[in-house]
Amino acid sequence: FVGTVNEDFAIESMAGDVFLLGNTPWKIKRVESGRVRVQDAQGLAPTIPFWLGEAPGRTWELSEEVSKLREAVDQRLQHAEETARWTMDEAGVSQDAAQQLVAYLEEGKRVLGMVPTAKRVVAERFFDESGGMQVVVHAPFGARLNRAWGMALRKRICRTFDLELQASATDDGLNFSLGPQLSFPLEEIFTYLSERTVEEVLRAAMLQAPLFGTRWRWNATRALGVLRHTGGKKVPSPLLRMRSDDLLAAVFPAQVQCQDNAPAGNIEVPDHPLVFETMRDCLTEASDLEGLKWVLAEIETGGIEVYARDTVQPSAFSHQILNAMPYAFLDDAPLEERRARAVALRRALPEDSRDLAALEPAAILEESKNAWPWARDEYELHDSLLLLGILPEDDVAAERGGSPQTDMEAWFENLVQSGRAFRLRHREGSCAWIAAENVPLAMAAYPESVLEPAPPRLSTDPSDPSHEDAVLSLIRGRVECYGPFVPSEFAGSLNLSLSDLKVALVRLESQGLVLRGRFRPGVIEDEYCDRRILARIHRATISGLRKQVEPVAPATFIKFLFRWQHADSPSQLQGESGVLQVVETLQGFEAPAGAWESELLPCRISDYKSSDLDRLCTGGEVVWGRVSKRQENGNGSKFRGTSSRNTPITFLLRESLGWQVDPANGAEHELSGAAQEVLEYLARKGASFPPDIVASTRRLPSDVDDALWQLVASGRVTADSLEALRVRIKGKQNGRRRPSKLKTGVAYRRPGYGRWSLLEPASPQPEPIESRARQLLKRYGLLCPELLFRETTAPRWRELVRVLRLLEARGEIRGGRFVAGFVGEQFALPEAVELLRKVKNDGPQDELVSVSACDPLNVVGILTPGEKVPAVLGNRVVFKDGVPICSLENGDLVDRSKTDEAALASAHTTLQPLSSKQRVKTV
Repeated sequence: FVGTVNEDFAIESMAGDVFLLGNTPWKIKRVESGRVRVQDAQGLAPTIPFWLGEAPGRTWELSEEVSKLREAVDQRLQHAEETARWTMDEAGVSQDAAQQLVAYLEEGKRVLGMVPTAKRVVAERFFDESGGMQVVVHAPFGARLNRAWGMALRKRICRTFDLELQASATDDGLNFSLGPQLSFPLEEIFTYLSERTVEEVLRAAMLQAPLFGTRWRWNATRALGVLRHTGGKKVPSPLLRMRSDDLLAAVFPAQVQCQDNAPAGNIEVPDHPLVFETMRDCLTEASDLEGLKWVLAEIETGGIEVYARDTVQPSAFSHQILNAMPYAFLDDAPLEERRARAVALRRALPEDSRDLAALEPAAILEESKNAWPWARDEYELHDSLLLLGILPEDDVAAERGGSPQTDMEAWFENLVQSGRAFRLRHREGSCAWIAAENVPLAMAAYPESVLEPAPPRLSTDPSDPSHEDAVLSLIRGRVECYGPFVPSEFAGSLNLSLSDLKVALVRLESQGLVLRGRFRPGVIEDEYCDRRILARIHRATISGLRKQVEPVAPATFIKFLFRWQHADSPSQLQGESGVLQVVETLQGFEAPAGAWESELLPCRISDYKSSDLDRLCTGGEVVWGRVSKRQENGNGSKFRGTSSRNTPITFLLRESLGWQVDPANGAEHELSGAAQEVLEYLARKGASFPPDIVASTRRLPSDVDDALWQLVASGRVTADSLEALRVRIKGKQNGRRRPSKLKTGVAYRRPGYGRWSLLEPASPQPEPIESRARQLLKRYGLLCPELLFRETTAPRWRELVRVLRLLEARGEIRGGRFVAGFVGEQFALPEAVELLRKVKNDGPQDELVSVSACDPLNVVGILTPGEKVPAVLGNRVVFKDGVPICSLENGDLVDRSKTDEAALASAHTTLQPLSSKQRVKTV
């Protein structure tokens, strides 16, 4: 047994770590239940600091460089991609690190409105989940300077408000946890310390910090005041600590004396070499007193700008400070009792400065309305008057109480007749209602006002409240039932002088009952709000934001897919550019050849023209073919399949061939006859016209034609024209023949169908999984395992999820729970999350959307309950608000939802012309 360590330290440590216990380094072998097995590290330098001592901090020079980099990136944030490249060149970091750095600063600035640097310090305040508040001072000066600032500021706040605070300090800032009883204007935090007084305050703070005891033991053993070896044996660490404490009591008794007997004021530090050395180490090595003095002087002269921000959610800059490890703590509270751990850091919240940096106006109105006392009869009106203290008649006319004005006036007259309430008439003519119990307060606050009806006699008790106390009591009752307000607003409605009102608000603020800040949008004056009501407004704002990112219903997700893939009428595309965009979205998805130009493309392109797709194919931008290689039987038989209108093909961009098309699988020898010869010819000669192939292979034109379509079915060739595919789909394999007079006689030839070539990339991509993952994200916007059901070319989910997690770590996509009802991880593009939220907020649209059963949007039985609709040509599905209500299957109409009759009749009308059988089934 060599000593004890903090439980948090043991839990967070791992085998191989080296730490100091006293002056001896120990290497951790393993961590067990209640024990840490260690061995003597033989003088090795510690790799982790002692948990309740100190940690190595960033140097001042490095902090300056970090600050300069922040400033430079901040000036270029409007061009993120250029900024990332500049960061790579300037800082010598990788592309991923540069992009993450730019995204981090951009996200933090989105909430704070600025990037903290060595010339710009920002104080940020927000509520935590326990009802308290957290103050984070963003000051990237390094841990040594921030530790000194944090300890001195904590001591100053403790002396000013007589409250102990939890605090921590890291390289990038300070954190203070304010309880519900503590409140002060946030900008005043920079005025609590000055260059002239900070040393005295910091010395007093150091004497009560665990840091002083650690440094004392180090100096005592180095000065041989405490022996580490006695009689040739090493003194155990617990005994060393006891002897060092005894030595401290001998030379510095005031440091260990009972706090009950300690005199008021600072402890006088004795003039002893060990005490002097320990205090100097604490002020200059463990912390940076001189650097702190310089910073405070710069703040006083304006060399360093200071700002205060009240935010709804903590900015990205504060996350690392809130999650500081125990060695950054400036007090003795253990890890599990830290108030900073009560802050919910949710990255799924919207990346929007309006959402995260300001309170929601609707939440302010709602919570202000909830705080106002409702009156349903005269008894509740009397209780409201007792609570409010005074109720101006203007508030009654505004119906703030939620009851009709006529009813409230009748109730008030009943209270007046029974002597339980009075009307207070001010000198300028305005009136207010007060309860009889509050008459002394009202007369003290409004000495020149008159009560109606006049009471039989007024009390002249010397214990009656003074004018100032009466105003304070009335303001307190009003504030507890009101939302954010500016002082002039209350002064006018309550008929008080602005100076009296401000004095009362300052007293309430010092008691922690109200908070000062900017809460409502568009208000440029300082506002005040009851702390409890403001906490409710914060929770309501955050709750509204969280509801926006709660998992949506599958029906909402299906509506999103229609809009994402331009399948609903408002979002359809047009022209050749629209066709190219649809191909880019659907590339890799294989559907029957006969479905593309009859069902899939017209569904997404308004007024679709086949000539647009022809130009893209003949121009070389788009390629068609089968990318999922047809697997052979494996029994040695030759492949003799051919193409038809049901053959699955896809359209894809030529530049995507490298990762969309699998390389040859070496099964060419399993082709038969003419197909093998045609394949060898195309591999040898390249793209060729059919007559050239006929002449070279000496095969009949019909044999070459059959061979080409056999190669299309096996996913090996394509053509640069769609005419041949269209003729094949229509069932005219032989085409039309016309005579042609040649010198050699009369022959028959086919119309030109373009050149045929191998369907293979010029240079295959070695790792196509990431490209396919990006393609699936582009197709669906949001990925979950269920969507891969009809993706024949997609990798397996276990392979995709590794790539998706990597993209999430890079910040390119988001992970989480976006659609309810499905298990497992889900990943989405940021723009898809925004569109999904918009679709959810739009609500029901009562629009019918009809899609082909061969369409990737046919998710019936996949994202919805019930049987699947077979992906067969001619089958269709009709959706209403994302719910399948009717389908056409093999000519039969199938009702799939018990919806209203009008919608079902419209769906039947849509599908009826396609139905060959007049039967309706219900499932």
